[in-house]
Amino acid sequence: MSDQTFCYDLKGQVIGITAARADLWPSFDLMLGTLRMSEPVQPGFRVNIVETPELPENPEGKLAFDGDVPLDGHCRMIDAGQVFHLVFPGQQTVSIHDDENWAEIRVHPDSKIKWTLLMMVLDAALDAGAQHMLHTAGLTLPGSEALVLIHAPSGTGKSTTSLALASQGFGLCSDDVMILRATQDGVTAWGLPRKVKIHRHTAKMLPFVSPCLGETWDNEGEQAVALDRLGEIIRVEDVRTRPIAALLHLARSADGETRLVPMARTDAMVALATDNVRTGMTGLSPLQKRRMTTIAALVKTVPTFTLEVGARPVEAAALIRAAVLQAG
Repeated sequence: MSDQTFCYDLKGQVIGITAARADLWPSFDLMLGTLRMSEPVQPGFRVNIVETPELPENPEGKLAFDGDVPLDGHCRMIDAGQVFHLVFPGQQTVSIHDDENWAEIRVHPDSKIKWTLLMMVLDAALDAGAQHMLHTAGLTLPGSEALVLIHAPSGTGKSTTSLALASQGFGLCSDDVMILRATQDGVTAWGLPRKVKIHRHTAKMLPFVSPCLGETWDNEGEQAVALDRLGEIIRVEDVRTRPIAALLHLARSADGETRLVPMARTDAMVALATDNVRTGMTGLSPLQKRRMTTIAALVKTVPTFTLEVGARPVEAAALIRAAVLQAG
């Protein structure tokens, strides 16, 4: 059986996935399926997936990380200069060749590709195209192509706030992951087209989402809702790069009132970097340094605010529109 190759359009970068069987990369297709290209083209970054019991678990290089990662368990990261290795002992490995724009994933026949490995490969592919993935929500302003980015650590309410804004005329690009590119002309972003996880509490606070929900909740009290399903009740934007009008750092209101206040650019940069830039035992990798540079360019070029969300997150919509209009 000959290997199969599928290419995905990352809006300025094409990633090509090659494997003996399509079911070796279901995680990639689950995330990038809507970006799959109809015909293979020459990719800017190649990923080869090999199913084999032979895993290179002790590559040469400096140990950058040795410990557990959320959901995926124990792993080691080894920095060998132009090659970066991630090892899940007995299960799978990946070797990322930064200088040559390709990666090889080796998967044990009894193992499935882990989320941590997937995101590391996607990070590398985007970085090769001068783009960087940030943990933020992104929404277009009503009547505009310009975006507001909403940053917060997981569990602070990005999805709830994003859906609340979408109910007031904002367009949803992503409730969790945006891809940024910084150039001399400014910083643009596009949203990774992933399902939106809606929590029970969000459903109670925003009853308009109920037509999209079923009866079954997972162990975290969440349901994953497809974007096309959400598109029946809110505006879900297509995947394209857009200019950024403002950066908002989300926080819980202490008194239940929703307010928007200016945030110092240095504070905004620290908050974004803390959640998005990984420091290993060998310090910042070149990729992480480039991500930090993109974050610096973002906070330098757009107004930054703290959005304190209270009992009625829909009230944030008018505050954001007024602040962006005044800043512009």
